[in-house]
Amino acid sequence: MRRGGGRIAGAVGSWRAALRIARREAGRARRRTALVLAMITLPVLALTFVAVSYDMSALTRSERAAQRLGAADVELRWIADGAVTQDPWGESPHPLGDDPPRSGRVTAEEVVALLPPGSRVARVRWWVPFEARVDDDLVAFNGRSLDLADPLAGSTARLRAGRAPTGPDEIAVSPRALRRLGVEVGGRVTLADGSRGYTVVGVVEFPDDLTEAVALHPQAVPPPASAAEESWLVDLPGPVDAALTDRLNARGITLTARTPVPGATLVEADLSRTPVAGDAEETGTVVLVGGLGLLEVVLLVGPAFAVGVRRRRRDLALVAVAGGDAVHLRRIVLADGVVLGVGGAALGLLLGVAAAFAGRPLVEQYLFGARGGGYRVFPAALALIAAVAVLAGVLAALAPAWAAARQDVVAGLAGRRTVPPHRRRWLVLGVALTVLGSAIAAFGAQRAGPTVILTGLILGELGLVFATPTLIGLLARAGPALPPAPRIALRDASRNRSSTGPAISGVMAAVAGSVALGVYVASDDARTRAGWQPGVPPGHVLLLRSAPPDGAALPPVPAVADRVRAVLAADSVAPLDVPICAATGPVEDYCAVAAMLPPERACPFEAEAFRSAAIRRRALADPRCERPTQSPEGMYLPVVVDDGTALPALTDAPPDEVARATAVLRAGGAVVTDPRYLVDGTVALTVDRTTEGPDPPVTTTATVPGYVLRGGLPVDRLVLSAPAATRLGLAVEHLGWAVATDDAPSAAQQRRLAAELRSLVPVLVEVEPGPPASDQRPLLLLLALGSGVITLGAAGVATGLAAAEGRRDLSTLAAVGASPGLRRVLSLCQAGLIAGLGSVLGIVAGLGSAVIILTSVNRQYADAWPVEPSYPIVVPWLTLGVLVVVPLVAMLGAGLLTRSRLAVERRLD
Repeated sequence: MRRGGGRIAGAVGSWRAALRIARREAGRARRRTALVLAMITLPVLALTFVAVSYDMSALTRSERAAQRLGAADVELRWIADGAVTQDPWGESPHPLGDDPPRSGRVTAEEVVALLPPGSRVARVRWWVPFEARVDDDLVAFNGRSLDLADPLAGSTARLRAGRAPTGPDEIAVSPRALRRLGVEVGGRVTLADGSRGYTVVGVVEFPDDLTEAVALHPQAVPPPASAAEESWLVDLPGPVDAALTDRLNARGITLTARTPVPGATLVEADLSRTPVAGDAEETGTVVLVGGLGLLEVVLLVGPAFAVGVRRRRRDLALVAVAGGDAVHLRRIVLADGVVLGVGGAALGLLLGVAAAFAGRPLVEQYLFGARGGGYRVFPAALALIAAVAVLAGVLAALAPAWAAARQDVVAGLAGRRTVPPHRRRWLVLGVALTVLGSAIAAFGAQRAGPTVILTGLILGELGLVFATPTLIGLLARAGPALPPAPRIALRDASRNRSSTGPAISGVMAAVAGSVALGVYVASDDARTRAGWQPGVPPGHVLLLRSAPPDGAALPPVPAVADRVRAVLAADSVAPLDVPICAATGPVEDYCAVAAMLPPERACPFEAEAFRSAAIRRRALADPRCERPTQSPEGMYLPVVVDDGTALPALTDAPPDEVARATAVLRAGGAVVTDPRYLVDGTVALTVDRTTEGPDPPVTTTATVPGYVLRGGLPVDRLVLSAPAATRLGLAVEHLGWAVATDDAPSAAQQRRLAAELRSLVPVLVEVEPGPPASDQRPLLLLLALGSGVITLGAAGVATGLAAAEGRRDLSTLAAVGASPGLRRVLSLCQAGLIAGLGSVLGIVAGLGSAVIILTSVNRQYADAWPVEPSYPIVVPWLTLGVLVVVPLVAMLGAGLLTRSRLAVERRLD
């Protein structure tokens, strides 16, 4: 027992001394300390900022209720005509019977009659539609109906400028809505349909909605269809008690307060700020990605510790002479990692918390769109971040610690540099990990999920890290055939593998991640563009009525065409009609029109598509399961009623096919684009009329002459003639006009066209602009710049450390008459070796990783039903171009920033 206690006391004393030495060394080597602190502090700062900002934005139920209540005590919602039961927060009420939802308008007198004497109420509708016209554009805003002049309702908002609306023609808007409208306080705003205008009298801020919001006076909004769409803010003369809760629940009213409501019958745990754990697959992926980031920090910080160990060879040798063993030497170096890890964690936490507090208004305004809760710091997350930072420091010092324990004590006392032999086991381990990682990634690409693939990729990258020192040694063998500067650079890299290897590996990891993500982004963009299918021919225009038909006469087509041709070079302007239920039943009836597929032509596997792999393979091999048309990605029109005049604008088919299709339509037939629907020159049509209530749909069928439109846009489309619609018991409703153009109109032309037609008929101008433009170029460039910055930083740090370590070699060069420019060329070669070799390894590793990942996804798509398009392998040349230039920039920077004067120093070896 005494022996065990002595060992523990000795270990504690040893660590105490090691930490004191590490703290003293940190003060002596200030530049190296600042470098390591910066590398550890920056990720800690970023993670702390995210964690603290998230924690402040994750409101508790009490905080959410406080934002909605303002100065009110409770919020009431009249949701049913009968009794209800609710949870303490009023979030999950349930009717106790079969009573319908509360309908009709509720008056303030009805609500006050149910409350204690002396209560005050204010009505609030938290969302009402509000669409305004802004420079010929129609912009939707978040509308809210309440009387801001009422102290109770006005307490839910903050009036920042102007005054509260007092009439139905006045509004207050949020700062973002004011900028979007392009008006000042006192300006006028017109609704989208031009039926009404409002005067902006104030600028208001709602804490739960910092987006483009508009506050309207209650008299400016028509009453809601149901009382459940509005709520009442109540100022009570006393506290909420169980009797009040029971009385209101019995009338179908729920309560919400800042604290749990007494008397609630439903029990529900407060899970509002409890993190929801994802499945094991997602958690494993997050852990692996975090581990990859930790590895990147360790690789970048490791060279600084390695150089620190070499500069302290004599001090460590003195410890060994004084009786210290290998354990003590390892602890001294590991203590450097502990001290700097703790320092970086503390500094990062302080700066991150300060940045989160200072940047809170901007984060609320532009990221979350709502005010946060109280100032808090998420202690659990910060403790985890700090622990990871300390772990990064210890791991970065681990390899130098083992090297320090194996150094030659005599050489250390004499100040001589000894190159430790590089053991083959690291090469064997690296090759084994690379092979194992590749095998695991390949297995995951065939059968497993993304976590297995990511595990294999990380193992393969670790294998490359372990094999990098051997690769440096192999490159050093080419030194005798090179000029002096690159020969010395290769020799120093081979001699100082403990610092050069991690630097090259850090560059490799950053470049590999950037290239792999760049390949995926570029491939996904190419897949999206290849699979894009428009619903309307690109460039053609649809003029859709912005208001439902009100019985007014429609403008004639020639009048609309004249105004369209005043703005656009239109080939044709045709009316666009759609079938609706005939007026033989309730207005709410809905009619679904479709062409009937003959049973013998239908795919027999659709009902069991996902039951087994064998059925999926049979479905993929059956020609009946191949769809001849694609689903549109953009605009899509329902079934159209036409006599052939709108076909050119809707299909862009050849004129001869349009002529034949027009003849069929004028003969009372129908036009389809899927040849499977045509049987002996006819098409079978069906209409399912659905009514409100339990009655089943009423089906009507008819067979009419048909024609298959094979040319033009390859989308599934059904065009009915007016006689065919009549046979099916359908009526026709005018939807707008279809315009065929040669070129897609610009945004200015679209606004001008809407303005030209506004006095004739209000319309929405819809255009299919063409294949989606690639928006990945900024992301690819950002990825390349991010990895480029890491590459430059790693190259600069490693070059600076190599320069500090090789000062005696430089003095030897000066003594033997080397030119001053040799110093610049040597730094240039050192930076080029680190950045160039790391970039090459990273590009190869990144491309291989991306191929494995995309192959995995494509294999899964190949066995899926319905069939999904596969990912092409696209090389992000922009990213690779930047990464190829980065080593040249690193070399140029090293050459320009290095002093050319060669100092002469006294040497002992």
